[in-house]
Amino acid sequence: MSRKKHRKKERLSVRILRFVGRFFIWFFLTLFLLLGGAYVFFHLVNKGPSPHLRDLFVVSAMESSAGGILAKIYLSDEEINAILKKNSMKENTEITDTTLVSVMTAKKRAQESVSSNDSGELLVSDDPDGDGIEVHDIKGAMYRGKMMIVLDPSRVKVSCIPTFTSGGGGWTLAQHIDNNGAVGGINGGKYEDESGLGMGGMPEGIVLSNGELRMGSPGGTYGVYGFTKDNVLVVGNMTAQQAINMGVRDAVSFGPALIVNGKSASYQGVGGGLNPRTAIGQRADGAVLLLVIEGRRSTSLGAAMSDLIEVMEEYGAVNAANLDGGMSSSMILYDEKLVDNCQIRDSRRIPTAFIVMPQSGEGGSE
Repeated sequence: MSRKKHRKKERLSVRILRFVGRFFIWFFLTLFLLLGGAYVFFHLVNKGPSPHLRDLFVVSAMESSAGGILAKIYLSDEEINAILKKNSMKENTEITDTTLVSVMTAKKRAQESVSSNDSGELLVSDDPDGDGIEVHDIKGAMYRGKMMIVLDPSRVKVSCIPTFTSGGGGWTLAQHIDNNGAVGGINGGKYEDESGLGMGGMPEGIVLSNGELRMGSPGGTYGVYGFTKDNVLVVGNMTAQQAINMGVRDAVSFGPALIVNGKSASYQGVGGGLNPRTAIGQRADGAVLLLVIEGRRSTSLGAAMSDLIEVMEEYGAVNAANLDGGMSSSMILYDEKLVDNCQIRDSRRIPTAFIVMPQSGEGGSE
């Protein structure tokens, strides 16, 4: 190799090394500034002049699978427990009185929702497309989401994977819907999810599906949230045997109960952190309320438990309960993802879901 070519190669190598060196200096400097800025920001949140902002952050972080570490960096366990205690919901010990709900069939509801004015002109019902489902946009000061109203409660079922195993995987919400021939649904109950890395193969608490006790022991006490054979939503703490004796056909566990027998739960402080949320409720006429809130986004930070209560009250819930939230919170209708909170990876795999079957006459429930 000539001396000229050798020098040219050396100069190229020097340029490459300088470029790589500058890149890594830029990269690590940027990373240092970002981490330093984040540390200062969270330090101000946890140690700054606003106790309300601190409490809101701590409760939100501790409700997530892995976010609690951000609070534990700055606060002791004693401080965190004190904050959680003064920003909690009071447990409602009542159990649903099923006589407070008068379930109407979808056909009767459709007939009664169409009336006429003085001139005999028919008035449009609240279900103009006739599919028995309404979808409403939900907006609050810090959140947005969707409310799906299913007029016929017999269409709402619990779907669960065939086999529960700790090492196995669950179904995505879309799979729960497709595998049952349903038209829509939301995520369901509690499941093993260590550090947010769970595969959705093992539920926790109780699982009742089509009258069969799939998870839980008859004598065990659980938060039971589901429907009786008469299509009334039941919420409350009871044994699995009590639920079976009440005729509960489909149920999961999570909680807490938000409204029981028309009485809303009381709460202290911020009423829970701001996070993605899923809740289920029922009006006095039997219509089912399926609520999913987006969270952890610039456009929607998330909702507190107190927000869920307010929304359920606004929509006339007699009974309502909180379901699994976070990245699992999702809603699908007619193959469209109306709400999806799983931003890091594909849709979460979950062991249970509340699904909506086609209405009578479309190959679905009666």
